[in-house]
Amino acid sequence: MSPPSDHVALSLELLDDVFVVQQVPTGDPIPSHILERLGKSEGQGFISITRTDEEISIVYNAVHAPDESSDIQRLDLANWRCIRIKGPMDFGLTGVLCAFTTPLKAAGVPIFAVSTWNTDYVLVPKDKVVEAKAALLQDGWKFQ
Repeated sequence: MSPPSDHVALSLELLDDVFVVQQVPTGDPIPSHILERLGKSEGQGFISITRTDEEISIVYNAVHAPDESSDIQRLDLANWRCIRIKGPMDFGLTGVLCAFTTPLKAAGVPIFAVSTWNTDYVLVPKDKVVEAKAALLQDGWKFQ
């Protein structure tokens, strides 16, 4: 399923950073290092916090993870790379995320998607980034 349009807003960018995907139980506080960064206005990179009745999911640049002496187990947290759709995308566009993830599914690449007002971010395991990029290029997506 190729991109729904060849519009420049649908070009892709593989971000340089490695990302952390962390799950926090709803009764636990959001880690202080995340709240501190969230409150600053510049240079904090990507931070996403999503809360549901079952859990809190947090995604952020691994460079902002606390050191290894913290209580966060870092074993498998910082294993993600992020592909950003350039955006901003018009809310009238449909099927973008489906078109984006279909070739990744066919290539056996797991994803963790985060949507914002302007665009979508799709995280892939860092050991699958070569396969992800190849699958997207073969499907007609263009990287900046």
